[in-house]
Amino acid sequence: MKKIEDYIRTIVDFPHEGIMFRDVTTLFADARGFRMAIDQMLHPYAGLEIDKVVGLEARGFILGGAIAHQLSVGFVPIRKKGKLPGTTISQDYKLEYGEAIVEIHDDAIQPGEKILVVDDLLATGGTAEAGIKLIERLGGEIVSCAFIIDLPDLGGRKKLEGMGMDVHALCAFDGL
Repeated sequence: MKKIEDYIRTIVDFPHEGIMFRDVTTLFADARGFRMAIDQMLHPYAGLEIDKVVGLEARGFILGGAIAHQLSVGFVPIRKKGKLPGTTISQDYKLEYGEAIVEIHDDAIQPGEKILVVDDLLATGGTAEAGIKLIERLGGEIVSCAFIIDLPDLGGRKKLEGMGMDVHALCAFDGL
């Protein structure tokens, strides 16, 4: 029987030399693999109160939409700067090979709402940390952060757990 990591392809030296890019599009393209990933990502949250799922740009949208649908809750995107219409708040951050700014609509989350943060990959934790800061600025309470892949050598899990976050990942890969 296949495991989640069996559906993920590795692309060497993308987007920069020395990076082993873990490509989840092969997982998404396989109906059985995609269903397995969504089911496994949902499992730790059975019976927990979750008001909204927040997906981090961009692959977190695919996962977050499917998870929100299964939980019958709303979905909120956190996008790169300039991609959301309407009034937003923003947060800058560093990622493993650059810097960026993410935004959320300023009315997307109400104070006290229970939030599940979702993305495909946890590397340095910069994107997730920025998303968490935005959610907390709006008064949301993070229930957990869920990922398909953890790259433990890059320290993202430790960073998020150091912020008091509960973190779940379906698989891990060594290296960059």
